[in-house]
Amino acid sequence: MSTFGQYFRVTTYGESHCRSVGCIVDGIPPGLPLTEDDIQPQMTRRRPGQSALTTPRNEKDRVEIQSGTEFGVTLGTPIAMMVRNEDQRPHDYGGGGKKDMDGFPRPSHADFTYLEKYGVKASSGGGRSSARETIGRVAASGIAEKYLSLAYGVEIVAWVSSVGNEYQFPPTPEHPTYSTQPEFLKFLQRVTRKEVDSFAPIRCPDASSAERMTKVIEQFRDAQDSIGGTVTCVIRNCPIGLGEPCFDKLEAMLAHAMLSLPATKGFEIGSGFGGCEVPGSIHNDPFVNVNGKLVTKTNNSGGIQGGISNGAPIYFRTAFKPPATIGQQQQTARYDLEEGVLQAKGRHDPCVVPRAVPIVEAMAALVVMDALMAQVSRESIRARLQPAVLKGDGKEIMLPVEQTGTHADEKDVQQHLNGDAK
Repeated sequence: MSTFGQYFRVTTYGESHCRSVGCIVDGIPPGLPLTEDDIQPQMTRRRPGQSALTTPRNEKDRVEIQSGTEFGVTLGTPIAMMVRNEDQRPHDYGGGGKKDMDGFPRPSHADFTYLEKYGVKASSGGGRSSARETIGRVAASGIAEKYLSLAYGVEIVAWVSSVGNEYQFPPTPEHPTYSTQPEFLKFLQRVTRKEVDSFAPIRCPDASSAERMTKVIEQFRDAQDSIGGTVTCVIRNCPIGLGEPCFDKLEAMLAHAMLSLPATKGFEIGSGFGGCEVPGSIHNDPFVNVNGKLVTKTNNSGGIQGGISNGAPIYFRTAFKPPATIGQQQQTARYDLEEGVLQAKGRHDPCVVPRAVPIVEAMAALVVMDALMAQVSRESIRARLQPAVLKGDGKEIMLPVEQTGTHADEKDVQQHLNGDAK
């Protein structure tokens, strides 16, 4: 369906060449300062026409908040947001003649499956399978990100980690997974969106890698072809305890979110597929005492264990296939079963990963926000129970209700156990 989330619910609408696209967001905390200025930066980062490496479609993607706020503050009611399509060119797709794109199910596109499923499809562009649909997701994430940042200091940063066979952190025999690469782990802790954008338009924050990746995209663009790549994302300062076993584990919801994006073909978290080549004696994340808290010494788990966040940075990688629409002639069959030659018109990305960066960040924010609201709800309900009984040193003591929640002060608990609480 077109709705994502259980507590923080996002419903998107719109096709690639309709009058507008957008979303309705429900479950928003009231009292959150919010204006279009909070939403627009990520919209601008994902918009088309940013460089010669992306589609030349000229859309400003200006977001308009339609409801749910007053005087720049959320009311707790649903927020509707709209972005008008200003540079529509449905005529690029023709009217269905033998030479028009509309007469062909485009290879590796959604034309055929949409028609088979619904019995009708959008005659221009990719309809709901188009990347234009992700505008609503990015708009909704602006709300989630602001709350997560203000309330918990959560930071979400994504970047281009490969294009074709050019990698920022290529696997090696010693490090088949980048989760054991010291340089990658240091980079994970410090990378910022500002640094990523300083390497625009490719958005790979490494000068040598960015140059190589740019050349690859230019090569395929000039050949009227396309190429795929990967986007890696890190979530820092994520609260402990997020994720709903067994079927809504945090990594499962992240995978769901990422693989719901157009053009995605793979997802891995933590050590990922390369971790299959590492023995358990190296792959396990032992616990250590850091300033009186248990933390993992390594992070091959990618910040999630048993489907629940453990406080370490969460990192994952999403694979995007080469864009299906290319300018080269392709021998294929028409809807009327006749063989033909398709040469696509229109404006399309030779590689989607540079523009996918803010979209990956957006979906990560929606997942964390939804999981956080589920956990906070559980903690609030638990805090209403009768006082809990703790046993220590042969003593039984009663903890006050306000200290029985997940966030009970560890010092207060220890004082109770030692019998010296005030």
